[in-house]
Amino acid sequence: MTRRRFRAMNTDVEILIDARPSPAVERLCDLAESEFSRYEQTFSRFREDSELSRLNQAGRVQPSPQLAEVIRLALAARDQTGGRFDPTVHDALVAAGYDTSFEHVGRTRGPGVASTGTRCGGEVVIDTVSGEIALEHGVRLDLGGIAKGYAVDRVAELAGEHASCMVNAGGDVAVCGAPRSGAWDIGVTRGDGSVMTLSLSRGGLATSGRDRRRWTIDSRQAHHIIDPVTSAPAQTDLLRVTAVAASAVDAEVLAKSLFICGRAEATRRANEAGVPCVLVDANGETVLAGGLA
Repeated sequence: MTRRRFRAMNTDVEILIDARPSPAVERLCDLAESEFSRYEQTFSRFREDSELSRLNQAGRVQPSPQLAEVIRLALAARDQTGGRFDPTVHDALVAAGYDTSFEHVGRTRGPGVASTGTRCGGEVVIDTVSGEIALEHGVRLDLGGIAKGYAVDRVAELAGEHASCMVNAGGDVAVCGAPRSGAWDIGVTRGDGSVMTLSLSRGGLATSGRDRRRWTIDSRQAHHIIDPVTSAPAQTDLLRVTAVAASAVDAEVLAKSLFICGRAEATRRANEAGVPCVLVDANGETVLAGGLA
């Protein structure tokens, strides 16, 4: 087994390749790491020179294929989730105090510069002829979670052409092919602190919650998952949600939208759709849904 760890896209990344270390495998790891750097240059809202930042500043751009694809995925997810997943939460995040890379966000924050008139659900237009992307006036995009899911999916696909692999970027996981042991074992923490194991041989997994990226603003607890209805950190009886899906992108969308739903609605939706989920509520109780037992 070959393992590579590095920092990219504002999170810790780990790549596992089911092959013994060799020059060819190390070159593959180097390529995977460079791909993450390229995606960060495209999607980061914290880098002024990123492609996403240029779009947010100018309001329109002729996008790269990667930016165009992720924005299309994000808009499709907004439709599929009835607006619970929404890429136009940028200003709401800034207003909530998440206006810089998270390692620089202090435990106590003041309101961000976009704290007045913040709204979500803005219009994003993709020209069907030229491909140009244009944002409604005052609308800016955040693609953080779905971009990470996209990156791990693409890198797993790339590495999976050579050997079975698992790619993990801060809890967004994609696997391609089963390892010689039979499956990739991924630990998920229950509400009581114990760890259960989910075994995957394909697809993706993602976790969304308010227990890690959180801070205090105006004496109130805030976190990074915005409810587009209120344009504020989601008020929910869930602490976190882990979802399994056909890809890391799909898992990211499911985990975030189910988290906003709250325990009862999220459990019902996961069971009806057959989406394997681990839900931990604010009292530390763990609920297994979507066929998990």
